[in-house]
Amino acid sequence: MSMTETQAREEMCRVGRSLFERGYVHATAGNISVRLDDGFLITPTDACLGFLDPARLAKLDGQGQQVSGDKGSKTIALHRQIYAAACEHDANTRCVIHTHSTHCVALSLNAQGPELLPPITPYFVMKVGHVPLVRYHRPGSPDAAQEVAALIRQYAAQGAPIRAVMLTRLGPNVWHDTPAAAMATLEELEETSRLMQLQPDTPPLQASALDELHQHFGARW
Repeated sequence: MSMTETQAREEMCRVGRSLFERGYVHATAGNISVRLDDGFLITPTDACLGFLDPARLAKLDGQGQQVSGDKGSKTIALHRQIYAAACEHDANTRCVIHTHSTHCVALSLNAQGPELLPPITPYFVMKVGHVPLVRYHRPGSPDAAQEVAALIRQYAAQGAPIRAVMLTRLGPNVWHDTPAAAMATLEELEETSRLMQLQPDTPPLQASALDELHQHFGARW
């Protein structure tokens, strides 16, 4: 059962404050949205996630047009594309979080491959999964939104649905059924990025280990 709008507003503020207080976001970077039955909630433009007011969150209709609250973040276009593509495989996708988390961004600055990280820990494989890199676009670019939606559909078609993408030089977007679950995915992603910087030569888990995680825990790899 989905959250009520009141519950969603309160949870967005709780998650935003938690992310800010622990350094996952800074200043006015980052945003959070929730998909409602009758539209969307999203954090306002240039809002600090540590000091959100439930009553001032932007409410948008199903087409992304503002209904009430402060002016919504321009990233709603990207979030709507994520919801549309992700819900084709995970119908309960209800929350998207975007941050400029330090270690994720740092890894993306010199990343060479198609993905941000190899599978170096079991919990990264189980809780996050593949994180494709999205080439650099200016913040709010519609081209980025289209590229992200295409990647979500591509990985789902390959039997490995994703819960995160990495916008090069900007930060990750993660999504899940609730704000709390999306935040947990982000935390695991940022922690794995930090580990990779501490031990950059870490070999990935072997194929047999990945298969075992898939068989026992349903890992999407």
